[in-house]
Amino acid sequence: MNFYIIIPAHNEQDSIGLTLDSLVHQTLLPKKIVVVNDNSTDETQDIVESYSAKYNYIHLINTTSSNEHLPGSKIINAFYKGFDTLDENYDVICKFDADLIFPNDYLEKLSKHFHHNNRFGMVSGFCYIEKKGDWILENLTRKDHIRGGLKAYRKDCFIEIGKLKSSMGWDTVDELLAKYYKWDILTDETLHVKHLKPTGINYNKASKYMQGEAMYKMRYGFIITLISALKLAYRKRSFTLFTDYMAGYFKAKKNKIDFLVTAEEGKFIRNLRWKGMLEKFN
Repeated sequence: MNFYIIIPAHNEQDSIGLTLDSLVHQTLLPKKIVVVNDNSTDETQDIVESYSAKYNYIHLINTTSSNEHLPGSKIINAFYKGFDTLDENYDVICKFDADLIFPNDYLEKLSKHFHHNNRFGMVSGFCYIEKKGDWILENLTRKDHIRGGLKAYRKDCFIEIGKLKSSMGWDTVDELLAKYYKWDILTDETLHVKHLKPTGINYNKASKYMQGEAMYKMRYGFIITLISALKLAYRKRSFTLFTDYMAGYFKAKKNKIDFLVTAEEGKFIRNLRWKGMLEKFN
């Protein structure tokens, strides 16, 4: 299968070389890797250029955006800077983060999964973080969710879900829409990906309301948002985050900001969320 990989990168000099090194040593090599250097002020560009000089399938794009590390829009806008340079000769399109180290058979195993089931729309491994010298499963990892840094989409699925939404919540709504269009999602727990920087450590204070805004934009409704906000805040061990999430939801509702999904897709999403919650109580 032809794998095209896009890696948005902002000041990733400490990790981008490790990420690229793990990708150029894959047992199934990607056909193209595009690193989008988004306004970096460190040595990110020089490191990527050293790889692109050695490997003709690695390409660098320099772009300039805000220095704010807001989840969602910044990284997806950078993704599209890379995507717009690609042709359509891909079977799988990947959005990978610039702080990951992949096992050398990662792409090969993804390819086998995609070949095994032509309804697999998205496939990934699991993220592990280093703690006291050991690599442990990152606490945000779940079997039923593919992390935003590890996205790999079958081309037909990617197109049918409308590609990626430039908003926080993009890495949840993509899966919900995939299910709406009857695609299956697989996480392979045997594929351990080292995550060098735990999720969210660079997000600034302005992003704290965006989670609730995303829940509104996905048409969760008040009750599902309330339950989801409680669960997420509990997982992150912060009640303050719960109040921030709910404030973001009500602010979005008051301002009537645009939804990410249609009314019909929203109804499906709410039913899916209720089903998942009820199953956990049975």
